[in-house]
Amino acid sequence: MQTPKDTGFAYLFWCLCLVGVAGIHRFYMGKWITGIIWLVTFGLFGIGQLIDLVLIPGMASRANRSLMHQGRLIAI
Repeated sequence: MQTPKDTGFAYLFWCLCLVGVAGIHRFYMGKWITGIIWLVTFGLFGIGQLIDLVLIPGMASRANRSLMHQGRLIAI
């Protein structure tokens, strides 16, 4: 069982790009392939990292919906 994905944590992980580690927020949301791409290319050269500021809430709701449909979501 997993706890719901929190946008606050995702934004906190997004901030790690400021110290040179981009894409950790994507790993947190379960997007492993794009997480690796973001990590290797510094968030697609920074542009993808900036776009993710707007996309994070949608990624969190999609991840939570997916966990709920799989029956793996724990309500807290």
